[in-house]
Amino acid sequence: METLKFFIVDVFAQEKYTGNQLAVFLLDSPIPDLQMQKIAKEINYSETTFVTSRTLREGGYDVRIFTPNEEIPFAGHPTLGTAFIIAREMIQKPVETINLNFKVGQIPVSLHYQNELLEVLWMQQKQPTFHQKLAATSLATVLNIDLDDIDARFPIQEVSTGLPFIIVPLKTLQALKKIKVDKDKYFKLIETTEAKAILAFCPETYDSSNDLSVRVFVEYFGIPEDPATGSANGCLAGYLLQYGYFGEESLNLKVEQGHEIQRPSLLLLKAEKNGEKIDVFVGGKVISVAKGEFV
Repeated sequence: METLKFFIVDVFAQEKYTGNQLAVFLLDSPIPDLQMQKIAKEINYSETTFVTSRTLREGGYDVRIFTPNEEIPFAGHPTLGTAFIIAREMIQKPVETINLNFKVGQIPVSLHYQNELLEVLWMQQKQPTFHQKLAATSLATVLNIDLDDIDARFPIQEVSTGLPFIIVPLKTLQALKKIKVDKDKYFKLIETTEAKAILAFCPETYDSSNDLSVRVFVEYFGIPEDPATGSANGCLAGYLLQYGYFGEESLNLKVEQGHEIQRPSLLLLKAEKNGEKIDVFVGGKVISVAKGEFV
């Protein structure tokens, strides 16, 4: 097998070894799907990405995303992390926008610099879509929390901006902390849902400068809990506006995730109602960790 170059980054990180780690492979020539899947399983991050062509197609770079278990059409932190590596290792000069071609469609990423250093990246996600609502009793048993921990003012619902998530509103940080997923009940639940992952959130936070605290559970994709999930938080942004969670027509939020698994992350969310549509943007920092060769 040929030697493949890869780069490791921390996405939605405030410092190295926080956030969500990602391996990005820059391919000089195509490799089989089975080989990409095998590599993703061996690396065992929540996702691994492969830039499958160094030339533009329809103004964007073709990217494939694999979890340890399967290929997925879209994910948030792989979008920002891959754009960061393309800018740094392929383009090698400041650029305002990079478009990435995923199975879900083309996703634009904007890059913002400070003193010529890449500071924050933002992606515009697909329009959120809202699907079935789920019973609070069902999610309480899956998450091992009390029914009273769930904020009944808002629904539990499947929401998607390319990858669907079950959004669960909780009242307190204490409720968020005590979640312990019952795997048997979880896998039974997702037999009936399009979404295979769960995002639970609350308005109380570890850091008083943040606006929401979030946990995301993705056992179906091979990782019990994700430290930072851009796609899930994009769904959350759409949900918050759809149901008037903050009573406003636009959002500009700091969302913390990963504290319970000692991988504290910070995600930036912007969303705005535009007629019948909701425009969703997810942003954060990306930090370079290492590079290597995979044989």
